[in-house]
Amino acid sequence: MVENLEHLRAAVQRNCDVSDALFAGNYTLCTYLLKMREYFRWHQGYALTDALSGDAVGAWVEHREQLWESLACEDYGCLPVDSNCYDPFDNESINRALIPQGFVYSGGYGGGGKPHFFLGRLLFVEPRDDLMVYVSSCEYARDLTAPPAMIQGKQVFVRRESLRRSIWELIEEWQWTRHEGPMTRALKDYAFDRDPQAALERITEDQVTTVVLHEMGEALAAQRLGEAWEQMLVTVAGSPAELVARAVRDHMADCLMTLPRLLDSGGAPPVHFYFAGLRGMRRQLFPEALAAYEQWVSEGTLSPLQAVLQWGSEHFSALSAAMLELHREDAPRLARAIEDLVGLPTRR
Repeated sequence: MVENLEHLRAAVQRNCDVSDALFAGNYTLCTYLLKMREYFRWHQGYALTDALSGDAVGAWVEHREQLWESLACEDYGCLPVDSNCYDPFDNESINRALIPQGFVYSGGYGGGGKPHFFLGRLLFVEPRDDLMVYVSSCEYARDLTAPPAMIQGKQVFVRRESLRRSIWELIEEWQWTRHEGPMTRALKDYAFDRDPQAALERITEDQVTTVVLHEMGEALAAQRLGEAWEQMLVTVAGSPAELVARAVRDHMADCLMTLPRLLDSGGAPPVHFYFAGLRGMRRQLFPEALAAYEQWVSEGTLSPLQAVLQWGSEHFSALSAAMLELHREDAPRLARAIEDLVGLPTRR
């Protein structure tokens, strides 16, 4: 057992809190409140279906904001593992000590340059191609935003607990309107109406596979894009152009790996769920995929989806190459140039 696990957990959580102190204010008010409500549920140990007291959530948010205010000028601290204290981004060294004892850790950068940290119970480790995939179950420390999966070099970290929560949020959103579409089809296939909890577990298991495929696609896309892509993301961090760039790489990954593998597996429910989760910038940039999906549903033939994936692989590869060229030509005005490239409305 890790020497003084609680000491390590507290150190990881402090770094999570420092990150939130610096970045939580970047969200819109609506997004911030939704994230804080979900974070409260995790922090206080409530089940996904438990009703929450508005007063309790409000008091907790106020206390959390006071904590962040006290940490706003602090630095990230090293993490004590056994007799050593490691840099919080040294995943390899930390996990060399933790993995044999049944734990897993990750520290890395996400959207907007925000650091994300987590410490969890290791569920299993699996080699996939030239990557090593670590899947965790319960989480002992996390920050406000809990990405269900991240790739760090040759390591992929899949957080099953966070993935399960994000799936439930999608289902809850659908329950407010019950619009006919991909989510309706997915939940029907998973028999959600008969046993919601059993369905949620089956969906989560399938989505672990989906997100691993996506991260494998991310690795393949990264090989093609090179280090200049990450430099470009730093240049446009926090702007709409960053959302565009990340969506473009996501579509490259999914056209190259995720969707072809899902279609080859022959299982319709994960495909339905993939398109139920296609939203925001990703949906805006790839309407052709949704049209092909609907054609697949109505006609029962894979050829429209297969054709659009081939087109999408070429299209998003060309789009990413154009972005890299813009970065080389005029980095100071890169964000606006990327937004113009994909036709985003002019900002006022």
